[in-house]
Amino acid sequence: MEVINPDEDYVWVHDYHLMVLPTFLRKRYNRVKLGFFLHSLFPSSEIYRTLPVREEILRALLNCDLIGFQTFDYARHFLSCCSRMLGLDYQSKRGYIGLDYYGRTVSIKILPVGIHMGQIESIMSLPDTPKKVKELKEKYDGKIVLLGVDDVDMFKGIGLKFEAFGQLLDENPRYRGSVVLVQIMNSPRSQGNDIQEVQNEINNVATEVNRRYGSADYEPIVCINGPVSFQDKVAYYVISECVVVNAVRDGLNLVPYKYIVSRQGSPYLDEVLGLEGSAAPRKSVIIVSEFIGCSPSLSGAIRVNPWNISCVAEAMHSAISMQDLEKELRHEKHYKYVTSHDVAYWARSFDQDLERACAQYYENRCWGIGFGLNIRVVALGPHFRKLSVEHIVSAYKNTSSRLILLDYDGTMMPQDLIDKSPCRAVISVLNGLCNDPMNVVFIVSGRGKDSLEKWFSPCERLGLSAEHGYFTWWPTNSAWESCGLVVDLSWKNIVLPIMEHYTEATDGSSIEQKESALVWHHQEADPDFGTWQAKELLDHLESVLANEPVVVKRGQHIVEVKPQGVSKGVVVENLITTMRNTGKPPDFVLCIGDDRSDEDMFESIASSVASHSLPDTAEVFACTVGQKPSMAKYYLDDTDEVIKMLQGLSAASARQLPKSPHNQVSIEDSI
Repeated sequence: MEVINPDEDYVWVHDYHLMVLPTFLRKRYNRVKLGFFLHSLFPSSEIYRTLPVREEILRALLNCDLIGFQTFDYARHFLSCCSRMLGLDYQSKRGYIGLDYYGRTVSIKILPVGIHMGQIESIMSLPDTPKKVKELKEKYDGKIVLLGVDDVDMFKGIGLKFEAFGQLLDENPRYRGSVVLVQIMNSPRSQGNDIQEVQNEINNVATEVNRRYGSADYEPIVCINGPVSFQDKVAYYVISECVVVNAVRDGLNLVPYKYIVSRQGSPYLDEVLGLEGSAAPRKSVIIVSEFIGCSPSLSGAIRVNPWNISCVAEAMHSAISMQDLEKELRHEKHYKYVTSHDVAYWARSFDQDLERACAQYYENRCWGIGFGLNIRVVALGPHFRKLSVEHIVSAYKNTSSRLILLDYDGTMMPQDLIDKSPCRAVISVLNGLCNDPMNVVFIVSGRGKDSLEKWFSPCERLGLSAEHGYFTWWPTNSAWESCGLVVDLSWKNIVLPIMEHYTEATDGSSIEQKESALVWHHQEADPDFGTWQAKELLDHLESVLANEPVVVKRGQHIVEVKPQGVSKGVVVENLITTMRNTGKPPDFVLCIGDDRSDEDMFESIASSVASHSLPDTAEVFACTVGQKPSMAKYYLDDTDEVIKMLQGLSAASARQLPKSPHNQVSIEDSI
């Protein structure tokens, strides 16, 4: 904080030790440009969810603009945690994965760290490196060397590796005396009973293997306790026919990369290795655990499950018996990847993506909300702002032909309630608005007409639009009107069995049958599985309904099939046209909604403004519920704020209405 220039500088935070640092920086500087890279693994959601501070750590990472992981597995675990614990879904767009978090897009990057090529090449160029290589080559003359380089801890699988090597010698007696496993053991990074237990296990297994298969002039397993200099490790890399990385769980682990570059050699080493010229073929073999970060990058490596001793022993046999041409081809493939994806490439790539991710700050307004480790920043477009009650009430008072359009679920009523019927406050505020003769008020919902008619029967002057506009109830009529489209609903016979199949296969899902549409709900299903099944169902339905006059759409925890030409946007167009035809074009439009279907209303209103279907002086308020990307220009935080704002408008109407006895009773009832 003492040195940063938040308007110019980029901050790159590294590894799990500093996971919560982004929260403190974001609290101080709302627009700071932040990147984070996790060098270790990210646990699965089943493990991570046991942490008492799980949400605080997730929110801290989400305060970054770019989060980097070594592999897709680690990124997938993080995204799954965000989905299950914070309800955040990710989207992939043009090759980039992003999470929308309070108006900011948090980008996810997957790129393993590379090695410093210059460092290894400089070590190989030192005058005494060929001397060390020559000494080792003479020491292990006539033997095939398998190499392991690991820290001493419970995750590196050294004991399992030794057991597999013992099984190799047991099953292949011809390898006794000719194959050696050299294990370099780096000094433990910590001390404790667990480290001592690991060391005891390693020593016991090595001693047993050497006792059974060794002799006076042959030691099958050679343990070299650290610290060992990097130059000495390079010398061992150079003389080893195969490197074995057998960790049961690890981050990236760069040992295979260093081995590949060392095996490529240098002019100084060619003479020692008996290679003539730089064009001489190079070869290497890598046995790598499938549970470490570099495994996906090394497509030519022999991948193993370290817990399967027989599998690892077989891999060692394959490495030893592999033809030279195959070793050369694998080495060439790996060397090309390692040299083109070195640490400089990794840093440049992350830097470029961080700049791209932070470009959003040039066009958004930001401010912080929350306390402590739950601090986060809200980013909104320059024209997207919170709807002020004072502002809309002022415009409301100065207009005389008003159109008020309200979604129901998630707008007037919270999504998480099981009982979706309107409460007294909702009925009261709607009656207050409907009693004003200058108002046309409509509930525009995706729900069926029977539910809406039953729930809103106390609101005699309220208009209803059901099933996204397929049915309309005008206050002056006593019956529902259909949209007028000639609709063939025979497609339901195709869709219903498919939805029933997915419902049976997805616990917590359900089907809602409407007269004009079918909706598959997965809000109560497992978040990951429900989303996955929804994508599958969407693809399935789009393929079988390609020639049918229907639209298949995904919404918030739903997949819906409905006739073409039916949408909430069409409802808005019809209402505006009807009011214009009666000589009272709306000079005040308020439209509130919360999900994707309501974006059709916002888009229709914007089109009406652009085409001058509304008067030039009309006051237009398109408002979404929640801070998220939207066609609307205003937002309210939740349903409580929506009701409070409507109560403000209702109160303004009550003050303007004539004091007739009829109106006085109506006003008192609504208030």
